[in-house]
Amino acid sequence: MEQQKFLKLLADKYPTIQSASTEIINLRAILNLPKGTEHFVSDIHGEYEEFLHILKNASGVIKTKIDETFGKTLPAKERNGLATLIYYPEEKLKSISPDHEWYSITLYRLIEVCKQVAAKYTRSKVRKALPKDFEYIIDELLHCDGIATNKEFYYTEIIETIIALGRADAFIIQLAKLIQRFAIDHLHIVGDIFDRGPRPDIILEKLITYHSIDVQWGNHDIVWMGAAFGSEVCAAIVVANCLKYNNCDVLEDGYGINLRQLDVFARDFYGSDNCTQFQPKGGDNIVVARMHKAISIIRFKLEDQLKIKYPEFMMENMTFIDKIDAENSRLAEFEMNDSSFPTLDKDAPFELTKEEKEVIKSITNSFVSNEKLQRHTAFLMNKGSLYLTYNSNLLFHGCVPLNSDGTFTEVQMFGNKYSGKPFFEFCEKQVKTAYRGEGETKKQALDFIWYLWCGENSPLFGKSKMASFERFFLVDKTTHDEYKNPYFKLQENEEVCDMILKEWDLDPAKSHIINGHTPVKFKKGENPVRANGKMIVIDGGMSKPYREKTGIAGYTLIYNSYGLLLTAHQHFVSIEDAITNETDIISTHSIVENVGRRITIAETDIGKRLKSNIDDLTMLLKAYKNGDIKEK
Repeated sequence: MEQQKFLKLLADKYPTIQSASTEIINLRAILNLPKGTEHFVSDIHGEYEEFLHILKNASGVIKTKIDETFGKTLPAKERNGLATLIYYPEEKLKSISPDHEWYSITLYRLIEVCKQVAAKYTRSKVRKALPKDFEYIIDELLHCDGIATNKEFYYTEIIETIIALGRADAFIIQLAKLIQRFAIDHLHIVGDIFDRGPRPDIILEKLITYHSIDVQWGNHDIVWMGAAFGSEVCAAIVVANCLKYNNCDVLEDGYGINLRQLDVFARDFYGSDNCTQFQPKGGDNIVVARMHKAISIIRFKLEDQLKIKYPEFMMENMTFIDKIDAENSRLAEFEMNDSSFPTLDKDAPFELTKEEKEVIKSITNSFVSNEKLQRHTAFLMNKGSLYLTYNSNLLFHGCVPLNSDGTFTEVQMFGNKYSGKPFFEFCEKQVKTAYRGEGETKKQALDFIWYLWCGENSPLFGKSKMASFERFFLVDKTTHDEYKNPYFKLQENEEVCDMILKEWDLDPAKSHIINGHTPVKFKKGENPVRANGKMIVIDGGMSKPYREKTGIAGYTLIYNSYGLLLTAHQHFVSIEDAITNETDIISTHSIVENVGRRITIAETDIGKRLKSNIDDLTMLLKAYKNGDIKEK
């Protein structure tokens, strides 16, 4: 009965044998096409110029297509110029004075490159991507019949008309953007868009408009999301992180977070304090240092409150504020490098002062009320998750909490025990509750967001502790040590990776774990490909503070119809240099896995859905032929 109802609904869309048959033919044809190209990027950390350039050049793929198309006919300088025009069409057009001949030649070359990057897609998919203003014209130019005797005349007439009507610039811009779009079919962001770098908001503005994308949240994303949801402790951490890197622009210019009240408070209470330990990276700034210390003390008080409130976080013995002996500059048996704690009440050490409460309330309200941040957070909730299985790959940012023997760590949280995949699902549910929940359940979920940021068994963190307080205040550097979860050593173990893949119902013989979070020290010989190819770690140090450790400026993993390709990127100078001097990021490609034959859409997740559609249509055809359903 249910099947009959379903088939009748399907018959509304395909009312005849002919229409159902045509759709089956079309779907089967699509199944035999090469799969689209996926790009995986992680740990962007606000480095918007480099990241946006990587999107524009498709991790070097567009330059490769140009070289394949014109390598034998154009010198390198002209090929580089064409690449720059594709990456930055508006800016490049403004910097030159093109004549009729330049327009004619350039339009021809752009059409040829566009044909190359669009070749694997169906004509229907290409049409859907075409800009409305030039939809018919581009479709004609891309699919002009090469055998037709009047092709050259027809082709030339279209281009000449575009130039004569003064529409060449607009046409070039749209073609360039179309090439960029076709070069990357789907984009995966494997965590950490925020913190350290200058403008994550600019990155998110781009990602929101991207044609096909998913995000796996990182620990630096989740703490910003917590602040946007209304968590005071997360708001304090976000502000402290920005001040640490002297990155106030993202707060004030990017998201309109007003630090004026914090500045006044810091001057009033820490005005005579040199705040040595709180100087920002990259240069001394006493104003920033005072604000950094002021918000950090607020943060540590709020964190200690949560450690006491939730025994299941296993942190109740890791409080600090209550153990400070300011008069003797000691914390229990440890020497402190600071004795200035003007807002500390010995009788109520965890309590915020009246002024501190006003400061953090004002800051948190700024996060909650900022339209742009809320829009970005909505995008992260809509397109994001803690993990994703996609085309037989398992994507997550941090780690799967493991015991030293390689078994899944059992975590007790809010009255239940979880491990492996169910723990990830529990954590993701908590994030959704923090976003959309109400009352006490929302408050508890908001507090759990903080645990995801720094908890020992958080799948986004994966260390024994976050030693922020110790690094600021304790002289003994052995207290600064943070011990990684066994997962990070066991990444090399193929059996452990197989166990994780099976936990997510994936076939270890053809699946991979794609991970970010921990920078790969490329210059020291660390290999991002581990466990016989089962594990691929793609944090290559796009974040500037980590480039000295990694020796490169980021990785992109590319998964196309030929297999997996890992691209290591060198330092990107600037957008201005790229436009003026036609420079590009130098990228080195290495094959991770070559399948020997082209992977088709039939072997992808989309292919599974198309096969299911074919099965449904086949049943509908049978119903038509048996007379169970009448054609319309």
